[in-house]
Amino acid sequence: MSTLLRRNVVLRLVEDRGDLLVVSGLGSATWDLAAAGDHDLNFYLWGAMGGAAAIGLGLAIAQPERPVLVITGDGEMLMGVGCLATIAAKAPNNLSIAVLNNARYGETGMQKSHTALGTDLAMMAAGAGFPETMSITAETELDAFAGRSREKSGLVFADIAVAADDPPRVLPERDAVILKHRFRSALGVSA
Repeated sequence: MSTLLRRNVVLRLVEDRGDLLVVSGLGSATWDLAAAGDHDLNFYLWGAMGGAAAIGLGLAIAQPERPVLVITGDGEMLMGVGCLATIAAKAPNNLSIAVLNNARYGETGMQKSHTALGTDLAMMAAGAGFPETMSITAETELDAFAGRSREKSGLVFADIAVAADDPPRVLPERDAVILKHRFRSALGVSA
């Protein structure tokens, strides 16, 4: 089992972020991103399970000069796995997807997810056509991915093994309209 802790992983992914745009999947990914520090360029999902990677694709296409990072969990990625083929077909050079894989469905009681039963998300992304995938189990691998995610260095998918811990929740703003306007304003896009 991995010794990487979700909160530490997310903090490392967004430290020294520059103009990195971050989309977080529902639940733990959003709480961990908020714990790392609320930021106007964070787009938190409070629903739309399975939609984080697809939203990241749309954002990467709409903002081709900015690096985009999606942070989501293995349960959400399993629900939205079909979008990996579309993302690979579009192949934006500014999109990184980080899956926090604790092999559990954290939002429904920590039952084993399919990744605990043998499903390999990095292999699924590679099969969909991602030019680069990685399975991260060590901090040195995490650091390399974090550096890549802050640059526009191609499309990359990382399946990051994390411990099945449950740190206290840090809840960011929940009002979707406020979040949308805040994010658009930070991008310099008028309402």
